Amino acid sequence: MEILLAKNAGFCFGVNNAIKLAYEIADNVNSSENIYSLGSLIHNEQVVADLSSKGVKKVNHIDEIEENGYVIIRAHGVAPEVYRRLEEKNLKIIDATCPYVKRIQNLAAKKHEEGFSIILLGDPKHPEVVGIDGWCENKAFIINDIGDVDNLPDDLEKICLLSQSTMSKDRWNSIKEAINNKFRNVVIYDTICNATSNNQREAEEIAKKVDLMFVIGSKKSSNTQKLFEICKKYCLECYNIETSGDFPPVDISKYNKIGITAGSSTPDWIIKEVIHKMEEMNNKPMEEMNDQSSELSFKEAFEKSLVTLHSGEVIKGKIIGFNDNEVFVDMGYKSDGIIPMEEFTDEPDFSKDSLKVGQEIEAFIVRVNDGEGNVLLSKKKADALKSWDIIEEAYENKTPIKVKVIEVTNGGLIANAKGLRVFIPASQVGEKFVKDLSSYLMQTIEIRIIEFNKQKKKIVGSERVILTEKRNKLEADFWNNIEAGKTYNGVVKSITDFGVFVDLGGIDGLVHISELSWNRIKHPSEVLKVGDNIEVTVLEYDKEKKKISLTHKKPEDNPWYKAEEKYQVGNIVSGTVVRLVPFGAFVELEKGVDGLVHISQISNVRLAKPGDVLKVGQKVEAKIIESDIENKKISLSIKEVNPIDPEPKEAQPSAEEKVENKADNKADDKRENKSESNSEEELPTEHKEELDLKIGDLLKDYNNSN
Repeated sequence: MEILLAKNAGFCFGVNNAIKLAYEIADNVNSSENIYSLGSLIHNEQVVADLSSKGVKKVNHIDEIEENGYVIIRAHGVAPEVYRRLEEKNLKIIDATCPYVKRIQNLAAKKHEEGFSIILLGDPKHPEVVGIDGWCENKAFIINDIGDVDNLPDDLEKICLLSQSTMSKDRWNSIKEAINNKFRNVVIYDTICNATSNNQREAEEIAKKVDLMFVIGSKKSSNTQKLFEICKKYCLECYNIETSGDFPPVDISKYNKIGITAGSSTPDWIIKEVIHKMEEMNNKPMEEMNDQSSELSFKEAFEKSLVTLHSGEVIKGKIIGFNDNEVFVDMGYKSDGIIPMEEFTDEPDFSKDSLKVGQEIEAFIVRVNDGEGNVLLSKKKADALKSWDIIEEAYENKTPIKVKVIEVTNGGLIANAKGLRVFIPASQVGEKFVKDLSSYLMQTIEIRIIEFNKQKKKIVGSERVILTEKRNKLEADFWNNIEAGKTYNGVVKSITDFGVFVDLGGIDGLVHISELSWNRIKHPSEVLKVGDNIEVTVLEYDKEKKKISLTHKKPEDNPWYKAEEKYQVGNIVSGTVVRLVPFGAFVELEKGVDGLVHISQISNVRLAKPGDVLKVGQKVEAKIIESDIENKKISLSIKEVNPIDPEPKEAQPSAEEKVENKADNKADDKRENKSESNSEEELPTEHKEELDLKIGDLLKDYNNSN
């Protein structure tokens, strides 16, 4: 005969926590003070009777409670209105609401406030469901089976689907599918607790393998009934018993495989009583059963499902719950482990909000029995034992470790390394001397252990050696891989009149002002500021002198890149006069692209200088008469579009004035004739060529400067 006993059978965290709180209150409160349980703390008459003998009175309604005293809220939780009424009676509330149920209550309240219609899967009369409904102002649509989905209003727009924590997975999955098929905008939260889900899954697996199945627990327990429903589907002979006295008249010796599970309201001692009863029914003594290798006693089946613990050991477990003072751990033992919050960790920024149910941890066993049947644990001690070994290994292998600075002293820093204190001298902080160490407080840094003495509990670390090694490696890698034309991401480190220095990751390079932009700028600060992240390209470098010349200009940003398409001979363009020179005017067509209007192409009238008719900033239209994009030269003509003539001359003098100024006019005529004889048209050919060369050189210099 083979016995399959569910490892998850019995008290869940919520029930266990409620019972524990009830016994603590009963043992520590003055006998003259009243202690009430609002409803049965557990669906188990034996436990309720035992608590009653210790002064815990079960009441079904608030009206039955007298003012002053204590009232225990059971794991099922209650609605906000109940808290308010209890406070009005000046009662001290001991809230044992299961964390899983609290989560459902909070979700219901939050989503209701956000305008969602709450659909709650569960028994409408179950106290947990009644309490959850209260957190959404009793406006939840409560459904209990697939048929209820059809009765839901069709016009619901925003829906939040929740479930009673003890609901079966099969029913939840079928309801979830039906809700998704009927409605569009549905937010779904799987709120079946892990313990319930695991217990149900394990019960199903066992029921599929056995010939006879026992589900131990109250017929009033929703959790137990869900287990019973599941087991009945997969095992033809399945019985729900509350105690050993309810055992059915079956001959268990005729069955090859027997399965046992229990609801979350079933204490361990009731499970043991049932197992003992089965031993009696099997009518075989323990010695005989132990001698038969093919069979296993019920007691052995129970004991083999549990681990054996010894004080001073380190054991693995999973967090099943926590409060402000304690963390509860499942270790596969017959009772849960408890870690006082002050024994959980030495991390300075630890918060219980970081704890997660189901999280696996290692803990040191302080005592197997703390006097109340619980195992007293310390995670700090387990961490410390492991930490010394880890730090010693890091010291021997020169492996860097990360630490958090928790204190600044005159001589350096104190850091936390996996629960151990590490001293970092001021001389070992940073690559260069750090005058003010306060900026390191609560920062995480990487160090190497340079001194280790386990006997004296002395650990010394250095950040400097790590930083120096990293910088040397980065420099070596950088210079080994640098290439002209290679692109880097860097940070502007400093700005000077002639350019900016860029940090490429420990190596600095210079971007000359001429390589910052395709447009003309007077100072690098017009383009960049210290701290900017920029992309640069290597122009040239010198490994020996450790010098790098960079450019911030990208070829695709070059305004001349598409100039050939935009500026073709014959096109009429608009621009702004940006510079006047003796031989003409430069017109900006767009940022970075200028064209030259020769003085002869400005007006139909001969001009002494371009400034006679143009000024900087003036908008003009011109025709492209020549284009040399490769050499960045565009020649323009204003007069072919709209010639600009000088202002008309002043009115002619009267006859008398002419007679009086005849001598002056003759002198002016002589000067004018002389000037005309020296004009460009009268210059000898060699002088014209010389002038053209000078003008060409000036244009070339100008274009190169841009």
